Amino acid sequence: MAEQTAAQHELATLVVACLNLETVTPEQIDPEAPLFGGELGLDSIDALEIALAVSKRYGFQLRSDNPDNRQIFTNLRTLSAHVEKNRVG
Repeated sequence: MAEQTAAQHELATLVVACLNLETVTPEQIDPEAPLFGGELGLDSIDALEIALAVSKRYGFQLRSDNPDNRQIFTNLRTLSAHVEKNRVG
């Protein structure tokens, strides 16, 4: 498993909290592992929850009609990179 950066760990903590993942800790989320269809078992409803939490925490919206969403939500690393690039403040 690849080691998480500080930004990835912060985002993993947000994901675990917003989805109430009781059997997963932020440290257990591999930055390179798929967020959807992988060990986490996340689905499209989870993606909406993550998008809402990111919007509240980082001050920008992840829009459902963004054609890049599949790439953005590939794994924790790609999602974190997108957040870092677009966060407000």
